[in-house]
Amino acid sequence: MIRSAKGSALGRSRKGLALAAFAAAAALTLSACSGGGAQPKPEASGGGGGGGNSGYTFAMITHETPGDTFWDRIRAGAEQAAKDTGSTLKYSADPDATKQAVLIQNAIDSKVDGIATTLVTPDALIPTVKKAIAAGIPVDSFNSGFAYWQQAGALTHFSSDEFLAGQQAGKRVKDAGATKILCTIQQTGSVALEDRCKGVKDSFANTENLQVNGADDSAVTSAIQAKLSEDKSINWVITLGAPQALDTIKALEGSGSKAKIGTFDTNPDLAQAVKDGKVQWYIDQQPYLQGYMAITQLYLYKKNGNILGGGKAVLTGPSFVDSSNIDATLPFVKNNTR
Repeated sequence: MIRSAKGSALGRSRKGLALAAFAAAAALTLSACSGGGAQPKPEASGGGGGGGNSGYTFAMITHETPGDTFWDRIRAGAEQAAKDTGSTLKYSADPDATKQAVLIQNAIDSKVDGIATTLVTPDALIPTVKKAIAAGIPVDSFNSGFAYWQQAGALTHFSSDEFLAGQQAGKRVKDAGATKILCTIQQTGSVALEDRCKGVKDSFANTENLQVNGADDSAVTSAIQAKLSEDKSINWVITLGAPQALDTIKALEGSGSKAKIGTFDTNPDLAQAVKDGKVQWYIDQQPYLQGYMAITQLYLYKKNGNILGGGKAVLTGPSFVDSSNIDATLPFVKNNTR
């Protein structure tokens, strides 16, 4: 049974099913935030089933921006994990850090059995996370906060290493003949986004950051177009989210720039743009897997005391998707599971 509120693993047989699902997800990790600013989504509810009824209720709280389809895969993974474990899921989101902290407090007040949250702005969120732990509610974190989850007291953390991903991106474009990189940041204060551009610059010193408004696609296009028109030495643009990469395609057309595009994260349109050669590659952090594992970890901890990671974060990325592997990946992106 799944309840969602957006805005505001054993009897052998059942346990075996849940553990098998989790093991399959974990195997994917071994093989292998976007964000912005907008108004929070209103509360909504829905139903689903499968996996019996564990009696547990888990809250997932993110910094999702309405309209950013990246979060559809996070939520889809969380909902599937809730079904597989027979748990109830409460999902809520707000891109404003202060309001996200309120959502965490709301989950504490409703006495949920566990909380999974992003740590996009650690200073604003960690105090409330610690309140949850003090109240006896286990917390794990995911997606954002790679360097802060232990400070917060989370069980473990599921994400990509964003600084490493940025370093790999910078090295890749350097090897491809970059002369100057423009790295766009679409949400002020996001530690994950800042780490991405820091990593790029660490590998390629001639990198310039550009702050854009991720909540306004036309503004993103205009800002990038103006920069490309002004500085003809820029021959690579690295964006930190799929929507901004798609905006950059338009900016190239408007500026006459021949710069190439690489990005973090994907959606169906962006994956198709890679297939069509309009975007050279994207860096995948497997958001579906993050959502699935964050909820399943809470279930396994409540049921068995299990904790993944051995004191380290559990990595779901980074990995590159380009012309060599887009055909194998695209169907899963369209299915909302990759």
